[in-house]
Amino acid sequence: MAIQYLALSTMIVLYSLMFLGGYISAAGLGLTCPEWPLCPNGVMPSEEYLIEWVHRLAAATTGALVIATMAAALINKNSTWKIKLTSCLATAFVITQITLGALVIDLKLHALLVAIHLGMGILLFSMVLLTTIFAFRIAKVPMTTKA
Repeated sequence: MAIQYLALSTMIVLYSLMFLGGYISAAGLGLTCPEWPLCPNGVMPSEEYLIEWVHRLAAATTGALVIATMAAALINKNSTWKIKLTSCLATAFVITQITLGALVIDLKLHALLVAIHLGMGILLFSMVLLTTIFAFRIAKVPMTTKA
């Protein structure tokens, strides 16, 4: 039963990350923290780097949640091939997305990479959404008991 809420939490954090990323892009704040993975002041940034630092923290949290959801799907004996596939694809996409995020910073917001980063985010969200839907379907499957 915990897999459903893990998947739902992952989707909520991912949506928040995408919302924050959209704000950063629209506000022109993409290079406020010009180094990756940490900002110039290290782990705890100064106020000028805070928004980008929060985005990176949310990305790291999302990555951990996506991987945890995949692990839960793989070890859950009631998981179907669909939830296993979507959670594995989500894990591949989140690793790709984090790598693209680093490249976007290193290459100073190259337009093509920014567009690919956005597209990959949409694919990632789609896989997390499907994983969440499939996880809640598992909860509705009656458990068989052996007598």
